[in-house]
Amino acid sequence: MNTGPRAKTLPARNDDCVLVVDDHPQVRDSMAEALRASGHGVMCCSSAPEALKVLEQEHYDCVVTDLKMPGMNGIELIMQIEQRRWDTQVVMVTAHASVATAVEAMRHGAFDYIEKPFRIDQLNDLVTQAIRHGRLLKQRPAGDSAAAAKMIGSGPQMQSLQARIAQIAPTPETVLITGESGTGKELVAKAIHAASDRRDAPMVSLNCPVLSANLMESELFGHERGAFTGADAPRTGRFEMADGGSILLDEVTEIDLNLQAKLLRVLQEKSFEHVGSCRTVRVNVRVLATTNRDLQAEVAAGRFREDLYFRLAVLPIHVPPLRQRREDVPQLAEYFFQLCAERLQREPCKLEPSAEKLMMQYDWPGNVRELENIITRSSVLNLDGRVTADDLGRWLIPGSRGHDDNPPEVPVGLSLQEMERRLIESTLEHFSGHRAKTAEALGIGVRTLSGKLRQYGYAPRENSFSKAG
Repeated sequence: MNTGPRAKTLPARNDDCVLVVDDHPQVRDSMAEALRASGHGVMCCSSAPEALKVLEQEHYDCVVTDLKMPGMNGIELIMQIEQRRWDTQVVMVTAHASVATAVEAMRHGAFDYIEKPFRIDQLNDLVTQAIRHGRLLKQRPAGDSAAAAKMIGSGPQMQSLQARIAQIAPTPETVLITGESGTGKELVAKAIHAASDRRDAPMVSLNCPVLSANLMESELFGHERGAFTGADAPRTGRFEMADGGSILLDEVTEIDLNLQAKLLRVLQEKSFEHVGSCRTVRVNVRVLATTNRDLQAEVAAGRFREDLYFRLAVLPIHVPPLRQRREDVPQLAEYFFQLCAERLQREPCKLEPSAEKLMMQYDWPGNVRELENIITRSSVLNLDGRVTADDLGRWLIPGSRGHDDNPPEVPVGLSLQEMERRLIESTLEHFSGHRAKTAEALGIGVRTLSGKLRQYGYAPRENSFSKAG
């Protein structure tokens, strides 16, 4: 393994830098030598944890990582790179290629994967494509925010959301972004920052669920050398990094209750102390927070401070689930097909009318993230460029297929009473026996619905009804 100073491994032109991660010395050295021969600057690591330490110190244009490694595997390394939001492209090398592996790696931001055994020219071409792709992303004009570019959709819900963003972005106030997982809350935060007068200052993100309570305080506020075991050097916290700009607290409900009090003080006074120091640090930071939970319910349950909730929810903004903006599904699908085509270096796939109809009817419980995953899977596996309903059908979650927010239709030519009964029964079946959802869809009260169902011989059971006998 090459463990010497990185400068000794770089070629004279030093155009790009590649980090090779593999626990087998012969394979690792062979890939490194081949990449160096093609003009890349290369450093090697024998494990994923070692690679993370290297990436914390220096930027690499591309990481080439094996899948199967002891301890932390290649997928876990890719996920760590994604969580840290490091600006590097990843190519995964595997002798165990599968649908799940390919999709999982690309879902977490990998540029592509290559299966052993492979030719050296194939590896070189893939690394070159990955580096070129990364540079293209960096070359976007300053006003062309990546976040704004990815906010795809022109339906009423998206128009309302974008109008709301334009309304609150110019203000300095704290923003609480709510919505289900996978709806794009982080993209909304980036769009708010990009449209604000802080756009030229940094936007620093902290993925709260990733860190333990012990590490969270240091990540937020920084620490002094010797503040705790392992604090061998001082560390600048995220709030200081974001001074003059914005900080995104992603899934803020995951912050420990004890630390919430310190966060409240920062929101109120714009000041804090490093861990292990009594010196007050003052910052000018706009706070953007996201959550997929009902914060009022979290407050009622004692899991979130009420005073912090009110401080965060100065300007609330809700991101709608995809099932409430189905008209945007074809546009989103086309966008993700195009992205996958760029990564795979081939023409984008097209949806057959039957596949598009199925996607329009599907509830998308995983929202835009689920749609992106399925488009990625389709692009990786599809060879003829056409995606059918059968292709998509086996990947959609059973029970979420073909639903919409309207009661089902019933046949004509029946008596009013029979039509009413059929409508109620079919709607009840549509919502799996759930009384409240059925009543809401029919526009009647729950008591009225319950009375009707008893007449039809249905037996109550907690929040639902089932056919008696």
